Amino acid sequence: MYKETVEPESGAVRTMRTTKLSIFVIFCASFLVGIASGLGGYTFYYAQGTSYLTDDPTACANCHIMQAFFDGWQKSTHHAVAVCNDCHAPSGVISSFFNKAVNGYHHSKAFTTGDFHEPIRITEDNRHITERQCRRCHQEISGMLNGWRNDLESVSCTRCHRSVGHLY
Repeated sequence: MYKETVEPESGAVRTMRTTKLSIFVIFCASFLVGIASGLGGYTFYYAQGTSYLTDDPTACANCHIMQAFFDGWQKSTHHAVAVCNDCHAPSGVISSFFNKAVNGYHHSKAFTTGDFHEPIRITEDNRHITERQCRRCHQEISGMLNGWRNDLESVSCTRCHRSVGHLY
């Protein structure tokens, strides 16, 4: 009923049916990968994804929910010395781009589905990054805190200086 062939290397018996099934599975997988790539590419283009690869603060205001934070940053003392990535992305090219990719995925998912708290809140991981960046730029002050307190984790820059980077 089905034409059988024997593969010379393995000795496996293949039928025409399994060959057609394999071709069909490969076609379906390729089709799904193509659809996912196309949707991902269009979303990246529509959301102006390349702008997030720069240090331009206006990229952060691409999304309307971030406009108040951008406006607050423009009025803050940090406006003259720091851009968004200086405080909200880790130091180092690889870790910075990885963080941007992870945050970009979560932001696009949350804003597309509408599943986010309003006003938006910083995640615990991103709060730690911001805390490290405060301490990196303000080493002289944080160095004094290190000598004064043994339990540095209980001393948080952002707890007391929450609106320094974003005046409201």
